[in-house]
Amino acid sequence: MSSTYKNGHALVIGVGQDLPNTVNDAEGLVAILTDPSRCAYPPEQVTLLVNEKADRSQVLEALDQLAKTTNSESTVVIYFSGHGYQVASPTGEFYYFMPYGYNINKLYQTAISSQEFAEKLKAITSQKMLILLDCCHAGGVGEAKAPGLEMAASPLPPEAIKLLQEGRGKAWIASCKKDELSYFDKHKHNSEFTMALMEAFCGSGVAKKDGSVRVADLALHTRQVIPTRTQDRQHPVLHYENADNFVVAYYAGGSIEPKGLPFPQATEEPETETAAKSQPSVVFDQKDQTVDNQTNIAGNVGEIGKQETHISGGFNQPGWKVGGDVIQSQRDVVIGAKQRKTNDSEDE
Repeated sequence: MSSTYKNGHALVIGVGQDLPNTVNDAEGLVAILTDPSRCAYPPEQVTLLVNEKADRSQVLEALDQLAKTTNSESTVVIYFSGHGYQVASPTGEFYYFMPYGYNINKLYQTAISSQEFAEKLKAITSQKMLILLDCCHAGGVGEAKAPGLEMAASPLPPEAIKLLQEGRGKAWIASCKKDELSYFDKHKHNSEFTMALMEAFCGSGVAKKDGSVRVADLALHTRQVIPTRTQDRQHPVLHYENADNFVVAYYAGGSIEPKGLPFPQATEEPETETAAKSQPSVVFDQKDQTVDNQTNIAGNVGEIGKQETHISGGFNQPGWKVGGDVIQSQRDVVIGAKQRKTNDSEDE
């Protein structure tokens, strides 16, 4: 018998317009989140905004509503699929999310600046907030002409890092690294990032089969499968500081055996768009350390997975172990493409 994930709240946005697959992404994710045999979020606590409903005013209003209806014990998932651009103008550089109906000549009136977005997030008191951004889609506004503006696709606003440093309980997963693209597989009708997220929300690749999917499960699964599916051209990135590896949802309605996606997956080779630039990988420089219980890890961190890695609610890296809740501080984390082994015998 399924259990409801009563503390689960979500705002899911698919802009549409020149990116019609973003609507498929948003609708597909909502279906998984509200499926009583999978994530089991109460449907009345999940807001879906697509096409005309995903304009600036309605997105901001939905964020305000989240602040009113949630508390520190709530789990909050915010998903945005659409264009995200770093814009250079004579008055400075700004990051904008491009909602439905944006006008590049009136960005301050029709788009959502990262400063506005960050202020809305600050008003949400949840200590378990996950922001999922699928922003670097090819084409669209980047090819438009805007007098006096230089625009570049960007997966994550700079204010995200500042926001992470200011408080506990917030994590971000971006669909790709800087200078990469977010790819879409027409055979699956979803972006590669969102398809991998849905798989993980259904229990694929969970480190611990206890009925719950955690932040690291989502990050590790997307990071494991997407490079292979995109010929190593897209690498999701996890950003989190002062946040542990918190539970985000059930994956099987409270049961412990993953059920997988509720629909068949396409087997055709994906058709990707223009190749993105590759970046060299690095590994953790904190070796030969044993970390027990809840711990802050500081220092240079980079891509996990160039060596064999074990995961169990936290992270095990060759030469050192993490047991208990993980709190990453100071730098970003990129979860490696070659993640392979898990150890269900260890506790979080």
